[in-house]
Amino acid sequence: MRFLHPDGTTVHLGYCSNVHQAEDLKGVIAQLAQYAEPVRERLGADRLGIGLWLARPVVTELADDEAALERLKAELRARGLETVTLNAFPYAGFHREVVKKDVYLPDWADEARLKYTLDCARVLTALLPDDVGHGSVSTLPLAWRTPWTPACADEARHALDRLTTGLAALEAWTGRRIRVGFEPEPGCVVETTTQAVRELRGLDPDRLGVCLDACHLAVQFEEPAEALRRLAEAGLPVVKLQASCAVEAQHPADPAARAALHRLAEPRFLHQTRTPADGDVLAVDDLPDALDGDLPADGGPWRVHFHAPLHTEPEPPLRTTAGQLDQVLAGLLGGASAGCDHIEVETYTWSVLPEPPTDLPGGIAAELAWARDRLTRLGLKEDPS
Repeated sequence: MRFLHPDGTTVHLGYCSNVHQAEDLKGVIAQLAQYAEPVRERLGADRLGIGLWLARPVVTELADDEAALERLKAELRARGLETVTLNAFPYAGFHREVVKKDVYLPDWADEARLKYTLDCARVLTALLPDDVGHGSVSTLPLAWRTPWTPACADEARHALDRLTTGLAALEAWTGRRIRVGFEPEPGCVVETTTQAVRELRGLDPDRLGVCLDACHLAVQFEEPAEALRRLAEAGLPVVKLQASCAVEAQHPADPAARAALHRLAEPRFLHQTRTPADGDVLAVDDLPDALDGDLPADGGPWRVHFHAPLHTEPEPPLRTTAGQLDQVLAGLLGGASAGCDHIEVETYTWSVLPEPPTDLPGGIAAELAWARDRLTRLGLKEDPS
């Protein structure tokens, strides 16, 4: 869906396809018919944005086979779908039985990460709608924090220089600009906007910036207005917003809260958990560790990296950080000019909820309707063209 900001900017809203399990082109195309088109129909929209996750084997096929790329483009058009952004954070295997820290591999010290990201950017230039001149690709925040040696940091910085050069060459060749956004995430080399400024400042803002995930921001107990100001002052553009909510337990010692949290402690994804204490933020890498006593439960609230559906609350007494997402949206879009024009609803955890939905397209459509409502409240107008 497209929206017009009062400053004239077109803001694109869609959802991320990493919620669907498909790591070959046949599967990606099938999910467009099984999920994305029904979501569009539920919304009553003529056009729906979908932020594609294309695993390494899919990107290789699309980059090497023009006929395969044309087939995907034709399927998008036929189903009223458009793609302006790719999620290139997971490399492959995102729906394995256990993912956990493997999602951060290969990292930016590995040549494979650079090649994959540039291939994603090249594919995206071909997938962009004819009337759209730029796209975005989101990626991991360099690496998981350990092991991360000075040699790794040097390799990553060299890779980012080559990424900038490659993106510039791609624009010269295609006439379309692709920007890459590094996504701060708890537990990584870059987990906060403060660390983003430290690690990423000085990069070419025309090519590289930040993908801001509202769930991650909330888990780290960052204040949205302060975080956005920090990025702006450092010259780090928000090239993409992942509209997402964390789960919060206000009183984690409450037996009912602990019981509900135990039902979220599933084995596939990593659920980093944080609590504020004495002006700091205490951290554990996964929710089961917090529940086993590695995080104090008698202090402040816990926030859990579990992407909760935007439009509904989890099992009481848990709640989501939807209010913080509202603040992020207002900070990026509520001013005189749009601070970001690519918004992607990214709730990839539907299948690991305590009660997975029987109607996934209906759930995704409800999330997008929630986001659409927020954008219109901020003064954006849906573009029917």
